[in-house]
Amino acid sequence: MQPDFWQDKRPQGVPSVIDFNAWQSVVDVFQHACRRFADKPAFSNMGRTLTYAELEREALGFASWLQQHTNLLPGDRIAVQLPNVSQYPIAVFGALCAGLIVVNTNPLYTVREMRHQFKDSGARALVYLNLFGDRVQEVVKDTPIDYLIEARMGDLLPPAKGWLVNLAVARFKKMVPEYRLPRAVRFNEALRVGRKGAVTPVPLQRGDIAVLQYTGGTTGQAKGAMLTHGNLLANMQQMHAWFRQLGPDGRPLVGEGEEIAIAPLPLYHIYAFTAHCLCMMVAGNHNVLVTNPRDIPAFIKELGRWRFTSFVGLNTLFVALMDHPGFASLDFSGLKVTNSGGTALVRATAERWEALTGCRIAEGYGLTETSPVVCTNPYGAAARLGTVGLPLVGTALKVVDEQGNELPLGESGELCVQGPQVMKGYWQQPEATAQALDADGWLRTGDMAVIEADGFVRIVDRKKDMIIVSGFNVYPNEVEDVVMAHPQVLNCAAIGVPDPRTGEAVRLYVVPREGGCDEASLQAWCRENLAAYKVPRQVIVRQSLPMTPVGKILRRALRDEALAAEVSNQAAGKV
Repeated sequence: MQPDFWQDKRPQGVPSVIDFNAWQSVVDVFQHACRRFADKPAFSNMGRTLTYAELEREALGFASWLQQHTNLLPGDRIAVQLPNVSQYPIAVFGALCAGLIVVNTNPLYTVREMRHQFKDSGARALVYLNLFGDRVQEVVKDTPIDYLIEARMGDLLPPAKGWLVNLAVARFKKMVPEYRLPRAVRFNEALRVGRKGAVTPVPLQRGDIAVLQYTGGTTGQAKGAMLTHGNLLANMQQMHAWFRQLGPDGRPLVGEGEEIAIAPLPLYHIYAFTAHCLCMMVAGNHNVLVTNPRDIPAFIKELGRWRFTSFVGLNTLFVALMDHPGFASLDFSGLKVTNSGGTALVRATAERWEALTGCRIAEGYGLTETSPVVCTNPYGAAARLGTVGLPLVGTALKVVDEQGNELPLGESGELCVQGPQVMKGYWQQPEATAQALDADGWLRTGDMAVIEADGFVRIVDRKKDMIIVSGFNVYPNEVEDVVMAHPQVLNCAAIGVPDPRTGEAVRLYVVPREGGCDEASLQAWCRENLAAYKVPRQVIVRQSLPMTPVGKILRRALRDEALAAEVSNQAAGKV
């Protein structure tokens, strides 16, 4: 369906047309925001708040250092391997101002994953946190990296406090491993030296690559999605337009220079990157960076310091917060917007969040390859649970069958996306690019979806995760949604395993709440809420499930584990 199909279906206040040529580069937006909102808070972390003016000063200092004290040239790649600390936006915007391409890198990567990404991208510089220096030491000799820039947790705090924080992290908490990287430059020193110089402006175009965002690591070697300045700007403008929908007071729901957005998801992930470093920035809003969202007591303590108005999260994080007794006592009177993405939102989680906070979650959908947002729900009462909402302005969608034929409304097929936010392609992988993108710019997502008659989109599941039981399609999301509503279940995942009678059978992995899980009760619950062929044949209780750092359950890892167990049993003659 073409974009005009949805024109009259979006919330009041959302424009039907966007001028996607209004900006040339992310740097233009960054400098515009920093000067327009100079005195407004931009990012807060560890008790220190950077205003937009301070953010620009530090970013330009880093850009100056890159230009004058290295031989890096526009178009070279710089890997940024930082958690949610204030150094992250400084490093990223500084690198972009210097004309470099940012390679977002997960700090929790193994040496193997780091080596692949650094070699594949051709990164010549790396910004890293000293907590991960031992892995950097092990991998750097096998990569094209020429420059190492080392950040420390307390670097941007006042000198005395910063010294104490770095000492505590290194000596008392013993979080810093032993390593030796004598050629590394301290991040603070690069900023100090860089501030003395000036930045040479780099002419950037919308078609230039801004970010290499790696994806697909759970299904083989990760590929670098080439996201151009134009891709990122388009998605920023699309989301900013969505924020213009009218609230109960008749004003745009998300204002400019007045919102406080909680940022617990990692900025190196494209979802949080676009939300906080672009969408909130262009509107001059305040981002509160949560460095370790898994420390729930500390996270809730941080939330208690702010009358926050926006929260970006995902299902597992919502559940972890709500399970802590201190969460319900927080002040939610300012909360207007809760966004969910990255993984499917479970109905029971959404209903519980709304009951506790008074704010309905707006679930969205996107991919790394689409910068990332494709669809999102309206805010407030118009948000429809069980769907990912409506496509953003300027986005076309269709669902196709196995032969690529477009299917009518209401039928399930593979979702395809066309729009200005769709990536340029995969870095140095023309064959993979050709498989994902056709000549007309349609991206095959690999997700099964239904476009309803009223325009709302329902993601059925990942095409590759679909389970076929006796010829019937079973979507793990549906099974998990039912199971998560059971009062004894904390988390779960469903996969397909070989079955001699039905081809495949549903295997359910369950993480129980405190007190354990009654498997017979759980099976009865499933039989009551699911067709017989969808009911899990096997239930396995575990203490945890494999997840990405963002909180997305790795079904692939569970399938690999199941396959390895089957091979082992066969070898032992147990089958």
